[in-house]
Amino acid sequence: MNIRNYNIYFNTHTISGIIICAFLYVIFFAGSFSFFRNDLAAWQQGESFSTFNKEEINYDYLLDSLGKTINLKGRDITFSLYHDGARSYMSYSDSKDSLENKSNLAKINAGIEDRNNWLNSDAKYFGYNFVNKKTGNYSENYDLAEFLYRLHFLAQLNEVPINIGIGPFGYVVAGLTSFLFLFALITGILLHWEKIVSNFFIFRPFNKWKTVWTDMHTALGVIGFPFQLVYAITGVFLILNSVLAIPFEKILYKGDSEKMYTELAYNHSKKLEYSYSELEFIPKVEKYVNEVGKKWPESKLTRITVHNYGDANMQIVLESRPLYAQYFPGYGIYNVRVKDNQVIEEKSPMQDATFVDHVKSLLYRLHFGDYAGYPLKFLSFIMGVMGCLVISSGIMIWLVARDKNNVKPVKRKFNFWLANVYLAICLSMFPTTAITFIAVKMGKQVDQVYIYKVYFWTWLILSTYYILRKNLNRTNRETLFLGSITGNCVPIANGVYSGDWIWKSFSEGKIDLFVVDLLWVVIGLIGLIIYYQSNRYFNNLRTKIKKV
Repeated sequence: MNIRNYNIYFNTHTISGIIICAFLYVIFFAGSFSFFRNDLAAWQQGESFSTFNKEEINYDYLLDSLGKTINLKGRDITFSLYHDGARSYMSYSDSKDSLENKSNLAKINAGIEDRNNWLNSDAKYFGYNFVNKKTGNYSENYDLAEFLYRLHFLAQLNEVPINIGIGPFGYVVAGLTSFLFLFALITGILLHWEKIVSNFFIFRPFNKWKTVWTDMHTALGVIGFPFQLVYAITGVFLILNSVLAIPFEKILYKGDSEKMYTELAYNHSKKLEYSYSELEFIPKVEKYVNEVGKKWPESKLTRITVHNYGDANMQIVLESRPLYAQYFPGYGIYNVRVKDNQVIEEKSPMQDATFVDHVKSLLYRLHFGDYAGYPLKFLSFIMGVMGCLVISSGIMIWLVARDKNNVKPVKRKFNFWLANVYLAICLSMFPTTAITFIAVKMGKQVDQVYIYKVYFWTWLILSTYYILRKNLNRTNRETLFLGSITGNCVPIANGVYSGDWIWKSFSEGKIDLFVVDLLWVVIGLIGLIIYYQSNRYFNNLRTKIKKV
């Protein structure tokens, strides 16, 4: 490789990497746990989704209960199903019947004297848990699984009052991070391309520290390159899809966003107008759920929508997806007008997959890694953690390469503080996450506010401590030790506060609870082994120095 190309690749790799490394570490670390999103949700609430009987789900009971508190006539009601149907986010719109809507608003505004405070909508969005039959708003149903999942695309940064103009601040930052990550990946592999085979087998743990960090960065980077490339590409698309959709909407669809999102299967293509005629008999939703179950047994429901409730043009739309282990792409829809049970739209989730179905399935399934069960989840977790090690070792390489006598003292000081801040923020995520897992088991009322306070305050305290400590070796070793110890305490906390000891969960078939406890046991033990080996290395090094 000529020197000009080498310098271009090296500078692009270094600059793009150091700019995004802290954000990228957060994305990789939180994203690694997000592979077990369903398991984490079940673990926190102490109710296994794997042993939950899906036949206990009763949508009609929920609708009947809701109908006793509000007037459902003329509304659109949606069940968005998660965690294999064990949980649902439910929403209902304002009534399309103008008289009913006026009456509904009059009831909710009764007693409010100031007209400026009157509500102009009684639509609502809330969560419902079919396992424990509990309801609550988004904040009340917020759990650690949701927190880590949203943290992995920096959704919490959306609260920062910065208006970029093309989308929420956190999403844009995460999208740009993924985009720059592509540059870092491609230029990194080009740098090592000529020696990719020879350097792949080189690892010198007892050499000088720059060599150790370089070998770790190179070896793990090359091993994880295909995985990281896939996640960089799919991450850019999934995070910035709303931004990327703008030119397609303007050029291909002539500004018709409704048509675009319908063809992308986000909207229903066939909607019946509200007729202002009352339906003689309102059928049970369960009837149509059973029909879809018999028609497509190798699928799972993802969303149920009731349009024009109680109207003669009432329709029920059931959307499903195939079992990914058997059918990769696919989107199913069963749209029925209930007055005469006429099917006005039907598409099998296992057959006749469109080009859009293939593209969406490919991007989502590759990114979420949910098509091959627990083996793929654990493999993806390991590769995600390897990405974290590549990032932290890259920071150390960057610092050591610039910690030379020919560099101005001001620049050396700046370089050290930058690496110090980056590593303190990144590495303290490990103990912070373990502490939060314990805290959600100890807390009496665990909601969004509680999780935010525990996680972000713990993270801030640990990060500040290690930044002020200004000792990179101690930051590496102490965060590893603290995270490993607290990680081993997570299954113990689960057993003490929930009674779900790891062996009990396994014997009772609560695989999702068992997997989370096992994950922390393995993480904690491996962390302690690494800490012990690194500590012994430092002790031997000190002994050699004293002898000299």
